[in-house]
Amino acid sequence: MSDGWVLPEEVLRDAPAYTPRPGELADLELLLIGAYAPLTGFMTRADLVSVSRRGRLADGSPWQVPVTLQVPAPLAQALDPRDPARRTLVLTDGEGAPMAALEVADAWPVRDGVAGVGGVVRRLGDGGHGPFQRLRRSPEEVRALLPPGRVLGVVADRPLHRPQLAQIAHAARTLGAHLLVLIPVGEDGRGLPPESLVRAVFAARDRMPPATLVAVPLSRRPDEISDALLRARVSAAYGVTHLLSTGDMLSGAGLRVLVPRELAYDNRDGQWRWREDIPPRNRRLALTQDEIEDLLDRGFPLPEWHTPPAVARELARARPPRRHRGLVVFLTGLSGSGKSTIARGLSDALREGGERTVTLLDGDAVRRELSAGLGFTKTDRDLNVRRIGWVAAEIARHHGVAICCPIAPYAAARATAREMALAAGAGFLLVHVATPLEVCERRDRKGLYARARAGLLTGMTGVDDPYEEPTDADLVVDTSDLTIDEAVKVVLHHLTETGWVEPKLPSV
Repeated sequence: MSDGWVLPEEVLRDAPAYTPRPGELADLELLLIGAYAPLTGFMTRADLVSVSRRGRLADGSPWQVPVTLQVPAPLAQALDPRDPARRTLVLTDGEGAPMAALEVADAWPVRDGVAGVGGVVRRLGDGGHGPFQRLRRSPEEVRALLPPGRVLGVVADRPLHRPQLAQIAHAARTLGAHLLVLIPVGEDGRGLPPESLVRAVFAARDRMPPATLVAVPLSRRPDEISDALLRARVSAAYGVTHLLSTGDMLSGAGLRVLVPRELAYDNRDGQWRWREDIPPRNRRLALTQDEIEDLLDRGFPLPEWHTPPAVARELARARPPRRHRGLVVFLTGLSGSGKSTIARGLSDALREGGERTVTLLDGDAVRRELSAGLGFTKTDRDLNVRRIGWVAAEIARHHGVAICCPIAPYAAARATAREMALAAGAGFLLVHVATPLEVCERRDRKGLYARARAGLLTGMTGVDDPYEEPTDADLVVDTSDLTIDEAVKVVLHHLTETGWVEPKLPSV
């Protein structure tokens, strides 16, 4: 698009800027292209109250799902909906490029430090960048391309294997409908990277009836009902008259929803049929998502009876075997627990093997080189872990192994590091080095505990600052009764057993 609105220079110069979270950015794109019509901006308090009570916006338009924007409270306090010079908020993408101007009509506290803002949004600039921009058409553009008559919509949030393709072909043939495939490319950090999903869906195109394929900035919501309602509304905006459910998705918003019967593979003639129509001895059920991922993780080919070869190739490229995929090994524990020593030993062992490119992000080194200037407040500790997580995820994105060993005392920051790695298409192994505090204090190589007990040091994790023990650790190691070599072998054994490292042949 190139019809962006141009703000007056003095407003653009003085207006504050904010980068929404990934799900909010996806909502923003859908608002800007008209896929959320009649909604034209983020909801105000009046809209939210009306939606919760009546399923309608404050102006009476039907709408069932909150679409909101949250910002830091100090930023909201600097905005004044009554002052034209102070009510504009520039919304930027993840790289800081302006996407839209929000004319704030309402602002309100949500929780401590966070506020909600609502108002109309208008596009700034040329409409963004990124892979497959040619497929990111607006609903108006797509509707103009569709033939008259029924339109069968499919939200392809996963690759299409033979059972889904057979269901789609049957539904399109039964309805006499044109097929419209909507590929969600919102950045939600789950499943395949958006560009890989687009390639995988396109790889199945020759197995589909005549179809129009569109990339849509949809991001999955945690609430299944809200997610289904929004997907149905967006589908309707693009011209869909009948929506096919191809997975766990519910639907609604006035569309005719088709829930297909379960198919199975008939080994008598190699066709997919309704499960009940095939004798049990000749029936083969579709692979589950876990089974598909397990085959890919171990480097085994997806069977041709289940997955078209072109789709299988794309999936193997997007999700290589674990032994070739990027990995973040994240060791967390108290100071003196042994995590840094284990990390160095693990790094040395992997480098000796030679199969992997290894980067060690040691806590002290990171503090000097990456996080210089940060203190030890909760905010600074979280920012330090976030920086480590981002660098580690980028290393793993390019199939390297990043080994990190910060204290990382807070669960939320560790969860963010995991999300970054998964969003990069990498693995994430959280190792809790659970050496007890009294053992760590006896070691006290740096003298930190002694200084903290003497009142000379504050904010010491385990003394006067909390350590939130992981409940989601993939591996727990206690070095109280283990040598460092033994602890390193425990981690290496886990990596080998889970497929991240090639097993070593016994030496002759």
